[in-house]
Amino acid sequence: MGQASHWGRGASRETPDMAPSSPTSTTSPVTLPAQMVLTATQRRTLRAVAALIIPADAALGMPGADDARIALDIESSIGRDAQAVQQALARLDALAGGVFADLPGAQQEQAAARLREGEPALAAVLEAVTAQAYYRDDRVMQAIGMEVRAPFPKGFELEAGDLSLLDPVRARPKVYRDVP
Repeated sequence: MGQASHWGRGASRETPDMAPSSPTSTTSPVTLPAQMVLTATQRRTLRAVAALIIPADAALGMPGADDARIALDIESSIGRDAQAVQQALARLDALAGGVFADLPGAQQEQAAARLREGEPALAAVLEAVTAQAYYRDDRVMQAIGMEVRAPFPKGFELEAGDLSLLDPVRARPKVYRDVP
């Protein structure tokens, strides 16, 4: 996504913890798995910044990234980026002078802009984890015209390649040992 200079334009502001925030959001309750890595305050900050990164668009039937199911997916898939995400969320709260999620929209946008300008690597981590979870959501895939399915077993067509390119690799001696 590169520089996300669009953070904040048209974003939903009402984001209570794990409650749907847009007309296209799910209304079913969302249960947090035990392995979640964020505190309740960090979770609220993540949802608020996710709403700035990818706001809902009711006209296109697109939920925002702060949608309860998408926010849950963001958090549950942070993985190796957990420390950087926690650092970015703490920095946003510091730039906000309190809890980022409690600020009015314009002040959230200002704090997010300061994060992007002052610490672009932290902003990029938030953008990446948000976009990855957002674009694998079934509702989003359907809204952008993609078939909602796993890539396999149906699979995708691949061009036939030149398998003779593997001949030098096949000609190499064995570089492993057999396990008894």
